[in-house]
Amino acid sequence: MTRPAPARSPQEPADTVTGGIGTSPLRPDGTLKVRGEFAYSSDLWHEDMLWGATLRSPHPHARIVRLDVSRALAQPGVHAVLTHEDVPGENLYGLKYQDTPALAEDRVRYQGEPVAILAADHPEIARQALKHIVVEYEVLEPVTDPERAAHDETLPKLHPGGNLVRYQRIVKGDPETKADVVVSGVYEIGMQDQAFLGPESGLAVPDDDGGVDLYLATQWLHVDQKQTARALGLPPEKVRLTLSGVGGAFGGREDLSMQIHSCLLALRTGRPVKMVYNREESFFGHVHRHPAKMYYEHGATREGDLVYVRARLYFDGGAYASKTPVVVGNGTTLSVGPYNVPNAKIEGWGVYSNNPTCGAMRGLGAVQPTYAYESQMDKLAAALGMDPADLRIRNAMSEGSTNVTGQLVDFPAPVAELIQRLKDMPLPPERGEDADIRDLPGGASNVTHGEGVVRGVGYGVTIKNISYAEGLDDYSTARVRLQVLGGEPVAMVHTAAAEVGQGLVTLQQQIARTELGVPRVTVHPADTSVGDAGSSSASRQTYVTGGAVRNACRAVADAVYSLAERRLGRSATGMSLAGGKIVAADGEVVASLVDLLGEEIVEETREFHHRKTYPLDPETGQGDAHVQYGFSAHRAVVDVDVELGLVKVVQLDCAQDVGKAMNPDAVIGQIQGGSAQGLGLAVMEEIQVVDGKVRNPSFTDYLIPTVLDMPPMRIAVLERPDPHAPYGVRGVGEPPTISSTPAVANAIRAATGLELPRVPIRPEHITGT
Repeated sequence: MTRPAPARSPQEPADTVTGGIGTSPLRPDGTLKVRGEFAYSSDLWHEDMLWGATLRSPHPHARIVRLDVSRALAQPGVHAVLTHEDVPGENLYGLKYQDTPALAEDRVRYQGEPVAILAADHPEIARQALKHIVVEYEVLEPVTDPERAAHDETLPKLHPGGNLVRYQRIVKGDPETKADVVVSGVYEIGMQDQAFLGPESGLAVPDDDGGVDLYLATQWLHVDQKQTARALGLPPEKVRLTLSGVGGAFGGREDLSMQIHSCLLALRTGRPVKMVYNREESFFGHVHRHPAKMYYEHGATREGDLVYVRARLYFDGGAYASKTPVVVGNGTTLSVGPYNVPNAKIEGWGVYSNNPTCGAMRGLGAVQPTYAYESQMDKLAAALGMDPADLRIRNAMSEGSTNVTGQLVDFPAPVAELIQRLKDMPLPPERGEDADIRDLPGGASNVTHGEGVVRGVGYGVTIKNISYAEGLDDYSTARVRLQVLGGEPVAMVHTAAAEVGQGLVTLQQQIARTELGVPRVTVHPADTSVGDAGSSSASRQTYVTGGAVRNACRAVADAVYSLAERRLGRSATGMSLAGGKIVAADGEVVASLVDLLGEEIVEETREFHHRKTYPLDPETGQGDAHVQYGFSAHRAVVDVDVELGLVKVVQLDCAQDVGKAMNPDAVIGQIQGGSAQGLGLAVMEEIQVVDGKVRNPSFTDYLIPTVLDMPPMRIAVLERPDPHAPYGVRGVGEPPTISSTPAVANAIRAATGLELPRVPIRPEHITGT
């Protein structure tokens, strides 16, 4: 039937629903997590299960001359030892390109690459048995410089097609035009880790039908299913995946880790196999953020109007492609920031190297150029003698602007308002002479009395694409059931969308409560028995899975209205659901859902596809590549001890447009958490890689911000609905991670007067020693 006109606008759901859209209900997993009672994937257990372990390469680049597993297989308690020869299907997988071996064949391309796997009765037996696998390597010279890898044909080719993963060129207007004032710089960003607290883990259980059930922590169930099934030589329906408790993700769980390995061992042994990485192995077992080197030149008029931007960006993808093609695409299309730039020439290279593989991490492809162009904006403001915030406001993108790809921004883009909101916020009071030593940079470990402490203020502003891009059909699927249980109407929502800590389970409940008017909503565990929901990444799940849940709920509501029309002889026009009742357009209660449904179950499955995107023109890079943009801005206030090189972030304020705050508390939490990760990249977080080898694979040496490092935050949440999005939503999770890094870096520059062209900024960069 044709859906009758709803009693409320679909973009403005009723705000009277308890626990519905626009409220902040208690998360169903919140209390369990606080009490330490929540079951994560590492807590999985099965009777008679074995423990899996992985032998990894100690070399970043080497040929495998000899591989002998016989001694390991002979160890008591060891049930199977497998190599690439035991992979029954294809021994290659990958998110974009099929270039990553499940188990290394004739060579290894990064330190930590899996070479063999085994299953044993106990995890310690498994670890000890790994020592009995004999591998002889011919060590090769590693390729470690991404800029050389992009251009130097004399370097070893790490893959049959060479070392270039993707090259992207973007040309807008006349890139050779001249400008009154020109500033340039070369900027670098280090390799950041997602640093999720829950290590890679899962449990594979063989089934009598020859298939396998895999319970795991992941970000994308269906793509894991496809890749794993291909390696196992099984049809996808025989590889069934169920999401278990996820202890953080941030992009690091988009690629496979233990999925294929645990299933191979389970099918070989006929017994359940559990794999759990320790912290060091986790650093080698997942992808990281792409390090980058970026050359930028900005030209402007004397009045401060941007005339052109020219840039060359090099992204180090490491040994395998993973999301490098997407990073290059995002990095180049977002390369000039949320500013009006009439002329541009941008070039981006993503390359293979023998460094650790890099892939998805929060802010995919936008973090690197944002740090560079925001550094440039401060440099340009200094050259013009302008206030850095005013320069940004003067050039801010707005609705009706075009991006560097020529794409029209046909939704609200309140960039200038975000910056002005920050500028109007009060600054923290200056530190007095009698300040507690704990308030100094370094806290109680500071060995001075603050004589060399100076304060700086810096801004960072970003633009980030929401959802997938460049022509990919990005969608999600939802199944919604409505029935009477225990004498009251209950809705059940079933999707394959991964809850990775962002509050997606709560959000699905909120949408169902709002659309169906029932207080009781359960969320079925995410698994592959329902249609694909895509990845919990790209700030897309509220948009696409929220849209799918909305569509399915409205289909259920339509079925209920039809049922009421048939049974009660009332026109369905104008009907709505509220408080477990069917309500007519004039407010009359037509019937209760309990009476109408009885034993009947109403169930509908729907997809949500956002509007189309298109590939970039291969020559000019022009095109409507993105669905939507998110915007955020930060202002950082820092104290820097220039004698010791220590930094204290005194305040970190944020203004962000979220379209519609579906869950206000969760929005604030996302902004705070994202800001913490951006702060970490600015001053402490880096995987240190020397000649292809990781030097700090532990939380002892890889530092992340703690509660003591996080400053007070003032947060201004703007709601400027996107007319193209369900409920007007705009992705929230990634933008604050992106804009916080340059804000902190610019504040340190303002305090010290130093160039500081690289993050993270370490003490020796400030002191020069």
